[in-house]
Amino acid sequence: MMNPAEYANIAKCEREFWWYRGMEKILFRMLDPIVKARTPARVSNAVEVGCGTGYMATRLEQQYPWRMFPTDLQREGLVYGLQYGDGRGATTRMAQAAINALPFPDGKFDALVCLDVMVYVPRGDEGSAVRELARVIAPGGLLVLRTAALEILRSHHAEFTGELQRFTREQMLKLAAENGIRILRCTYANSMLMPIALAKFRLIEPLMRGKPSSGVEPVAPWLDRLLYGALDAEASWLGSGRDLPIGQSLILIGEKFT
Repeated sequence: MMNPAEYANIAKCEREFWWYRGMEKILFRMLDPIVKARTPARVSNAVEVGCGTGYMATRLEQQYPWRMFPTDLQREGLVYGLQYGDGRGATTRMAQAAINALPFPDGKFDALVCLDVMVYVPRGDEGSAVRELARVIAPGGLLVLRTAALEILRSHHAEFTGELQRFTREQMLKLAAENGIRILRCTYANSMLMPIALAKFRLIEPLMRGKPSSGVEPVAPWLDRLLYGALDAEASWLGSGRDLPIGQSLILIGEKFT
């Protein structure tokens, strides 16, 4: 479970903060050709598991022919979605649900999106969590899974939010294969900034001996542009079909076996 205090930080920053804008662009550049090649004549049902405030579910519904059903375990995030929803679209379908106990029948959704949630699953329970995600995806449906990568990159922000584990590409590939998911893409992302992150998390933070705190807070406009520029460059690289060998995040896009 994520620290409830983080929802206020997310709600304040997720529209403009460099990380959210950059990671959204990376995700869309990777997903666009896959979704375009599979687009049916009808609007598909899709679920976002661990939707937080529901903002990303709204963006996904704007980008793709998906009727989004956002779910989150924690009421704190859902409340924000209900507050800024316009009475239409994804936020009107928000529901409270745990990643390992989704209130949907088998095979209900043509796509499932789960972004940065697996880090809060207790170690040893990740297999049952992915099994539950796969259960509600229709045969041939998409799984879009993003998670924080590499234990060496744990930070004060990770401690503040309540992260329980991070993943490697090999772990994600194994989890997907064990649960009937055929891999379409699996790559690291947020790679260019990794040397800076390593210096900050492994050298500066231990020396400063500060308390765990959120890293989701506005920065100077020039720095925001600079940091976003690194992710924008990665979006072009990943959007061309090329992968990255290491990074701070992992993105897996797969298809449930028919």
